[in-house]
Amino acid sequence: MADEAPTLAARAAALPPGGARPALGRPGGRPAREANRSGVGALAAAADAAGATPLLQVNAIDQYYGGSHILRRVSFEAVVGEVTVVLGRNGVGKTTLLKSLMGVVPVRSGSVRFAGADVTRATPYERVRLGIGYVPQGREIFGRLTVQENLQMGLAYKPGRTPLPPELFELFPVLKAMLHRRGGDLSGGQQQQLAIARALAAAPSLLVLDEPTEGIQPSIIKDIGRVIRMLAGQGLSIDGKPRRMAIVLVEQYYDFAAELADRYLVMERGEIVQRGRGADMEADSVRRMMSI
Repeated sequence: MADEAPTLAARAAALPPGGARPALGRPGGRPAREANRSGVGALAAAADAAGATPLLQVNAIDQYYGGSHILRRVSFEAVVGEVTVVLGRNGVGKTTLLKSLMGVVPVRSGSVRFAGADVTRATPYERVRLGIGYVPQGREIFGRLTVQENLQMGLAYKPGRTPLPPELFELFPVLKAMLHRRGGDLSGGQQQQLAIARALAAAPSLLVLDEPTEGIQPSIIKDIGRVIRMLAGQGLSIDGKPRRMAIVLVEQYYDFAAELADRYLVMERGEIVQRGRGADMEADSVRRMMSI
């Protein structure tokens, strides 16, 4: 019907490959933040039904810090229902790659496509509205805000009375018991669970995580791994409708990565030097590459 909100893919297609960024709402229609509520689910469902159709396509991106060439023609894809793991030692460009996916740092050349649309010049908040969730390295929660307030930040672009999905507390029960505790008072592992839940609050169709095991105790690492696998394989159930996700995971902990990976990429000096199926990581000597 003509009065219905446009699908997320349709609004994403309105983003130009360059030049000015348009508003994500439709002229004369509902505000963009309200229209997004129907779009996220529509995109996730369409991508899930498409099977192996890539939700994210990164095509030959280059990125520089000053005169330093950080990313060198990096290309890969992420598919709904799969975990794509990016491995490599410190300083090879993994975090910069994720920041480029989110629009936190600009790319010099190449393109980033999400749901078939070019989002290379989209701002970080536009990408979040389109359905990309980001868990940064170091968690970056708000230490003076309560757990509940931190989670509500994940809904910042939605109407003020949008409730927190109760499914978040099924994934991370400890957060429900600590809703009124300040984020800065949580343990490192609890803060990591909070950061992931915050990214999931808006029900993204692509979840990007930067080293979620860093500084975390083994028992919580297992819990986080279980959640990541469930999100890819079964999906996050919102309003009773499970929606599988595409996952991009940067990780240095080999065993954790090998357990989760459907596909893997190994980076060195800003380039992808090896890629393959997660089941082949041991045969492909990825562990040795990580230890050299």
